[in-house]
Order: sequence, then C-alpha cells, then structure tokens
Amino acid sequence: MKLISWNVNGLRAICDKNALDWIANEKIDFIGFQEIKAHEEKFPKKIYEYPFKYMYFNSAKRAGYSGVMSLCNFECETKKCEFFDDDEGRVLEHRFNDVVLFNIYFPNGQKDEERLNFKMKFYADFLKYLDKLLKEKKHIIICGDVNTAHKEIDLTHPKANANTSGFLPIERAWIDDLLKLGFIDSFREINGDIKEKYSWWSYRMKARERNVGWRIDYFFISKGLKSKLKNAFIREDIFGSDHAPVGIELDI
Repeated sequence: MKLISWNVNGLRAICDKNALDWIANEKIDFIGFQEIKAHEEKFPKKIYEYPFKYMYFNSAKRAGYSGVMSLCNFECETKKCEFFDDDEGRVLEHRFNDVVLFNIYFPNGQKDEERLNFKMKFYADFLKYLDKLLKEKKHIIICGDVNTAHKEIDLTHPKANANTSGFLPIERAWIDDLLKLGFIDSFREINGDIKEKYSWWSYRMKARERNVGWRIDYFFISKGLKSKLKNAFIREDIFGSDHAPVGIELDI
C-alpha cells in the first residue's frame, strides 16, 4: 500500500497549476491533502478526474482557510475530529480492518501566544486519543503537516529558530512524547540521520532553490506496523506548493 501526504496550500491553486497530474501516473492507494482552503462547492472539477474511488473532506467553517481532503482506493469508515472542537477542518480519521489512519493539518503557533496555546491543546488532546486507540489494540498511521520540526537535523537553521514556534522545546517535546507512546517516525526509520532533507520551504529568498527548509510533514506509524514499513520518502521533485509530498509504503 502506497500512501502520500501533501500540504497543497490551496486546492484550487494547485489544480490550476496542473500540479496534481503526477498522481494519475503512480499507483497510489491513499493521498491526504492538507490546507485545501475550499468548501465543496468551490472544489475544482479536475479533482474528480483523478483515479480514486473515494473522496472525503473536512472543510473549515471559515472560507479559504485550512481544511483536509483524502482520496483513496479502499473502503473505510471515515469520521471527522473525535477529540477536538474542529471548526477549522483539521482532521479526517479513516478506519479499515484494525487500522486507524489520520490525515491531519496540525495548527500553526506562530501568530501569537493564543494560537500557540491552541496548538499545544490540540497536541495534548490528540495524544490522549491515540493512547485510547492503542489500548483498543488498533494499528495507527498519522500523516500530515505537523507544523513542528523535531530535531536540529530537521531544519537548516536550528539555532536561529530556537525561539520560533515550530521548533520550540515544548513543541518538540510533544513529538518526543509521541515516540515514547510507541510511534515511529517512518522517514527516520528508513533513512536514518540523512541530512538536508526537508518538506517545507519559505517562498521568500529562493529558500527552496537553496534548500533552506524544515521537515515538518510526517508519517508516524504505531510500533505494530514497524515490520510492515517498506519505504519512506520525500518527493522534492514535485512542485506547486511550498510543501513537498511525503509518503510511505506499507505491506498491508
């Protein structure tokens, strides 16, 4: 099974650029988009033309903001957020067999202290929900834009960003807690401590061209799926957003 996650930074914009056409030429079982920034009546017609049997979405109440969408080729029970008051369209939860697959656009805390507190509450509530699912013996896959780089290796300028939301100790500690709960950072599991591999670059100062970036997009898997993990990758060759698609291959 091949799964992809991509913060598209606007579904209409990325379709206008034909930047999703590559997915028609690859055998993808699931693709989760974050930050679609659209309600159903504003979805571009082209999104219905790609080779997927099922579409699910959770749009923010606020127009032109946030939102997630999943396209897949397998049947699943799908829910919106079960652990948080999700007016911002941040979560889709897909269940099939004994697997729970999350497509999440995690909050950004850079605006002000209020938004940082919002982000940390979202993190905490999600961790509690994951603990509950693990106790129910579920296998779990989490994909999405987590909006935090975990280690110094995961961004170009760690020291300069030590006091910036997205690399604050409290944010990074949440990823530590997630791993302690038994989750695996699939990219590091497969690729080890490979350097200069990022999934987001600012639009400013030719950051992507110079590879001045952050790795903030992830696939985390519960430890019961570790033996099923065959590959994990970042598609830096795919353009159209300030993020690159990330993905995994699982033998399930």
